Formats: sequence, structure tokens, C-alpha cells
Amino acid sequence: MITKNRIQQAEEALQQTKESMNERFRLGYHIMAPANWINDPNGLVQYKGEYHVFYQHHPYDENWGPMHWGHVKSKDLVHWEHLPIALAPGDVCDSDGCFSGSAVDNDGELTLIYTGHHYTDKEKDIFYQNQNIAVSTDGVTFEKVGENPVIAAPPEDSTHHFRDPKVWKHEDSWYMILGNQSIEEQSGRVILYKSSNLRKWEYIGVLAQSDGSHGFMWECPDFFELDGKYVLMLSPQGMEADGDNYNNLYQTGYFIGDYNYETNQFKHGSFIELDHGHDFYAVQTFLDDKGRRIAIGWMDMWEADMPTKKDGWCGALTLPRELKLTSDNKILMNPVEELILLRELEHDVCSNKSISESYLVEEKGDLLEVQVVFDLEQTTASAVGLKIKGEKEEETVLSFQLAEQKLTLDCSKSGKKEDGIRRTLLESNNKISFRVFIDRSSIEVFANEGQTTMTSRIYPTEGRVGIELFAEGGEAFVADCTYWNLKDVWK
Repeated sequence: MITKNRIQQAEEALQQTKESMNERFRLGYHIMAPANWINDPNGLVQYKGEYHVFYQHHPYDENWGPMHWGHVKSKDLVHWEHLPIALAPGDVCDSDGCFSGSAVDNDGELTLIYTGHHYTDKEKDIFYQNQNIAVSTDGVTFEKVGENPVIAAPPEDSTHHFRDPKVWKHEDSWYMILGNQSIEEQSGRVILYKSSNLRKWEYIGVLAQSDGSHGFMWECPDFFELDGKYVLMLSPQGMEADGDNYNNLYQTGYFIGDYNYETNQFKHGSFIELDHGHDFYAVQTFLDDKGRRIAIGWMDMWEADMPTKKDGWCGALTLPRELKLTSDNKILMNPVEELILLRELEHDVCSNKSISESYLVEEKGDLLEVQVVFDLEQTTASAVGLKIKGEKEEETVLSFQLAEQKLTLDCSKSGKKEDGIRRTLLESNNKISFRVFIDRSSIEVFANEGQTTMTSRIYPTEGRVGIELFAEGGEAFVADCTYWNLKDVWK
């Protein structure tokens, strides 16, 4: 009953904030909380034919605070419905926060596995963490089990950083990985546990560990098989920037290799950054009943400027993306096919045309999907791209430099005055294709069928005037330029 009271209080606080919220930057087709703060996606799962996404949530404030689990569900990964808050902290097992975790369907019982956070000295940020579970038979109301914590403490050779359980089933056993920090090297690692019943867990050992160049802590790990290989996805904290790579405060990326369950040996290649924009972190994946590996990330970054806090809310999740593996062991990330359900009006505006300098398509809509293909064999320009133009000075610029084979996203004139530019290598092979999703305060770029993605929050204050295709230092041949106005799923 105490937990129910806490959830009811949190729901009432959300409702109060919602009534006075400024809607100017509210997104039209992304997962957000009704109001106040969210960060990591949690508990991505398909349950009784519906997709469920939970998220780290502070329902009382637009800043990070005692973590609850917010909750949405969908039949199609496009139209989302807010459900009551699933978890509220304050019990003996999670006194100061229900931190990130995962969800599984255990023979019809929806089980959430999460980290309990406990401060021993909040001012000095001294804490301990444990692992807990909560269960539901209706997918809406959750009860924390009496056996909590199901893992009370980390292994002896680790620090107090011990969080973000990802659980899956292999043959007849459940497996759990956790983000962790080794006490000796003070570096990030992922550790593995095994269980027959989700209640009693046996520590197996270290699955993977930093070689010294991958940061001091590994958060939000995920481990899965993809096209015959094993992928360890994680969010390392404390990696040094390296040219165009690792330019955000914290990163998200992956290792790919081969894994043996009998020996717990994961032999893998080098770390690869997953997204090259400003705002992408704590990605989680799940397997759906169509056999797709689907990923969703937090569409923000720690310590970034977040102007929506003034409006009574902060934080959003990325579009759902399907993952596939290339023959040279790189992940392709593309929007799930259901997102075409967002499309309303279609406009074919500039296909099979050469442009010099620029070509403006007037469009005032702020929810758009844009598809552009440049044929580089018929292009003499040194750079090609597109701009999302505002009324005066504002613009978001996506450009490809042919000689350097580099893709650049420049948000410095759309709300990111400081550190507004991100770049990455992109092999063109005589054509460059962009699929770009623009929402009121976000841009997601999928280049060359998901070979590279760039995700950033943008904060335009002017009205939009259109999409401008451009060429620098010559002519560009546009093989295709189609765009769609997209519906607002929240209205």
C-alpha cells in the first residue's frame, strides 16, 4: 500500500506540472514523460502482443532526482500510450532510487529487474547498490518481491559501482550482466550472473573489461546474438576524445566477437562508437516476435544544455531502430519499418536534377521525414548536403565533404552555440543517401542505409521556412529528394 501511495503522489505531481508546461519544444513522435525529467530507457520488452518501454524518471522535478520507472506501451512502435509509473523508490531494497534495468516475460509474468540505489552520505555521493525484481501479471501494476534484494552486493574485487542489470534466457537458464568497476584498476567492466529462477543468482565472472582506454565505468550493458556473432553494447564513462570520435561527455558503442557460454569467454574486436551525434546514450535492445533486434537510446547527454527544463520537462528517447550486422562486423542501425505509419503528405520535390549552390523547398512544418540521394558520379561539387532553415539566421546543416569522405552535422545555429558540430567518416561508394527525421527539438540522421547515424537535440526559436539542398564548389546531382509531413502521435 505504501508503494501505491508513492506512485499515486508521483502521478499527481506529474499532472500538476503538465498543466503549466510550455509546449514549444515538445516532441511530436518520440517517447517522452508527461512532464518533468527522464533519462535511460529501461525494460524494453514485448509482452502479450504489445511493446513496453520503461524509462528513468523523476516525476517531481525537471532535473535528475530519486529515480522512478516511467512506462509507455504501443501496439506498433509508433503510437504510444502513457501508463502509470511502474516503480517508485523508498522501500528497504531501493531507498533512494530504482535505477536502470531490464524486463523479461517469465511465462506470462512480466518481470522488471532493476538496481536499488542507497546513499550512505548523499552530499559526498557515497552509496551502495543492489539488484531487485518486481512482477506483474497485467503489465501495468508491479509488486516488488519479498526476496529482494536478489543480489545484495557486488563481487569482492569491485567498487560500489554495480548497476543496470540486463537479463535474458539461454536454453534453461537466466543470465544477467551488470555494469561494474574493478577495484584494482578502477576501470569499467561487465560481470555475469546465472540463475534458474530469477530469484537466486550465482556469480560467474567477468565477461569483458576495459584495457585502460575505455573509461573508468561501464554503464547500461547489453549482450545479444546478432547474425551469428555476439554483441556487447555498453556506455563507457571517461573515454578520452580521439579526433572525431568520443566527443561527447560519455559514449555508447559496442564490441563484436564470439562467445562460449561454457567457459564465459568473449573474444572480441575493438570498440566502435554507435552514433556520432551529440545526444545518444544508454541504448538498450530487445528481440521482438518478428525476430528483429530493436534498439532505443536516451536522446540527451549528461551535462548538456537542456533548455526544456525552463518549460517543465526534460529528456526523450530516440526512435526505435532495427540493428543488422554487415559482413565486416559493423552494426547497421535503421528506423523500424513501422515508422512509415507517421507519414501524411508526400512531396517529391527535386529528383533527377542538378543543382548549383542551393535549391530551397518551402515547408513550414516542424515534423518531417526527408529522404535525399546524391549521385556522386554526376557531381562536381566538393561538398553536398541539406539545411533545415529557420526564418532568419537559424539552420541545422548536414553536409558531406567528398574529398575527406566525412559527414558533418552542424547544430551551432539551432540551439547548440557551444560544441555544436559533430563529424564522422562515411564511405560514399559513388552515392550518399540521407534519411532524416526532424521533430520540434531533435534531428536523427541515417546515412547510407544506416551505415552511420547522428542523433542530436536542437532548439530552434524561429519558425521553419524550409529544406535547402546545397552544393559547394560545383554542381550536385540529386537522384531523389522526397519528404513527408509526419503526424503528431501525442495529439
